[in-house]
Amino acid sequence: MTSSPLSAKRTVAAVIPAAGRGVRLGPGAPKAMRPLGGVPMLVHAVRAMIHARSVSLVVVVAPADAVADVRSLLGNHGLPEAKDIRIVAGGDTRQESVRLGLAALPEDVDVVLVHDAARPLVPVEMVDAVAAAVRDGAPAVVPGLPLVDTVKRIDPGTDFVTGTPERALLRAVQTPQGFDRATLAKAHATITQDVTDDAGMVEQLGIQVLVVPGHEEAFKVTRPLDLILAEAVLARRRASDVF
Repeated sequence: MTSSPLSAKRTVAAVIPAAGRGVRLGPGAPKAMRPLGGVPMLVHAVRAMIHARSVSLVVVVAPADAVADVRSLLGNHGLPEAKDIRIVAGGDTRQESVRLGLAALPEDVDVVLVHDAARPLVPVEMVDAVAAAVRDGAPAVVPGLPLVDTVKRIDPGTDFVTGTPERALLRAVQTPQGFDRATLAKAHATITQDVTDDAGMVEQLGIQVLVVPGHEEAFKVTRPLDLILAEAVLARRRASDVF
């Protein structure tokens, strides 16, 4: 897609829900605060958003009891002052935190990117590609990768296989996910049951979600092995002066 002069004027903000505790990484600090290359993952995620040309504002949704700590953390890591960064208190669930992040956006923002703090190494080019697709008219956009493993559908009661979906028709979805603001706000006002991502909420409204190419380095750091891989990717970037 190529951006039209009109679409290029749309203001883009990123919301980063970071109020979760990340139990799958084990005991200790919340997942977003785990160090990666000596720097909390949240800082890496915020840097990716503010380095994207399309993003003018980043809203970090922090644990309710740690807003001041997160504000201090970001201030101590030399983030550019040219971009607006705001920290607001989150809720008990990811959905509630995203909703609170949406409520903190200025009225002139009409494109919203929602990005997982646990995806600290997302390339800025991918961020801009998602934003561009929304600016060009897609109401909802997700980056995705083709699957490399065969996937089986199972009976949850017995664990017996009930089918094998065609792998070519499946994508592993990443973030940031991009939305027309009105579309995302309607989804959060309408869908109350828990879902795994914001695009899933939009799908339930009957709105089509566009998939654009994802990136292997935008993986989610969930388990200890993911952290080891992220350290290796970051070390390669630093050796190449790529951040």
